[in-house]
Amino acid sequence: MPASAHDIAAELRRRLPGLGVKKLHKLLYYCQGHHLATFDRPLFSETISAWDMGPVVGELWKQEKTGDTPMIQAELGEAELNTIGYVISRYGNLTGNDLEHLTHGESPWQLADANRTPHTSAPIRREWIRDYFTTAGAPGDDEDEPVLDADQLKRWLADALSRPLDTTPDDIDRLKARLSARV
Repeated sequence: MPASAHDIAAELRRRLPGLGVKKLHKLLYYCQGHHLATFDRPLFSETISAWDMGPVVGELWKQEKTGDTPMIQAELGEAELNTIGYVISRYGNLTGNDLEHLTHGESPWQLADANRTPHTSAPIRREWIRDYFTTAGAPGDDEDEPVLDADQLKRWLADALSRPLDTTPDDIDRLKARLSARV
């Protein structure tokens, strides 16, 4: 049985203190996508939907907005923790706006968005997510792709709180530079 989006969100927040809501929901989408592609099973059971700002786990968003969140957390297994670690290593240094721009260019959000009117939501089907992350969204065989072990990831995240918060508006050149940056 998959974990809940609350459990995955709690682990993302534990590893990335100060994680904003927009970035959280995009990281949840990437966690779900990479987990589906790797294990052919969902990481969490809740539906991801296309919103104006990109993919959002609507149930989690609404529960957190109203303060109606479950207190009990499930223990995550090695596969779940590895998926979260991989997603943080690959996308963790991007802003919520960076991730919004990325997701808007990806087919799962685009397919759901095609039948959606502004300020509404439309479900992103799991098979769209799985198919995308097993093809175009799959990690490349590029030698430049960073390979991180747990110790490297801990060292990389150790200074997360001391990094300056970048509030400069994104433009395409800055986004490309961030995407090409290696951990």
